[in-house]
Amino acid sequence: MSLDRPVSPDPYELLPKVPSFTVTSDDVTQGAPLKDDQVASAGDSSPHLSWEQGPEGTKSYTITCFDPDAPTPSGFWHWVLVDLPADCTELPAGIGREGAELPGSAFMCRNDAGTKAFTGAAPPQGDQVHRYYFVVHAVTEESLGVDSDASATVVSFNLAFKTAGRAIVQGTYQH
Repeated sequence: MSLDRPVSPDPYELLPKVPSFTVTSDDVTQGAPLKDDQVASAGDSSPHLSWEQGPEGTKSYTITCFDPDAPTPSGFWHWVLVDLPADCTELPAGIGREGAELPGSAFMCRNDAGTKAFTGAAPPQGDQVHRYYFVVHAVTEESLGVDSDASATVVSFNLAFKTAGRAIVQGTYQH
């Protein structure tokens, strides 16, 4: 089964430009297929992420995972982690599980699966290759100003006004 539709644009190319910095991962390789650990039916585990310090003025970080290729008008948000302290520059694999102990006052917001956790890749069988954007947003405030019931869209709206920089690593998956 293939859902006949065009490939969605890179969503971060559509946002105002901000400085970039580097994020690396032991689990996600730029442009390459995700490991089974990051797939919902296999491991459903958030990947390891490590990043260099954000640009001057960074007071916290928000981590997101977004699939713009989901067969919806708004894509699919797999992970939303907000209010990581500014001195945090690495997350171990699996920290996105529900109930995980997070650094500082960080917390997870609802993803599009309705959980406050990481949800692994799960595109429809036979659909086009999906891209998963793991993004570290350097934030100009210690708190983004949302609570854990905020949707990913509300988090993204707040990020539009409070982002000092952005680091992206993008993996793929096709079922």
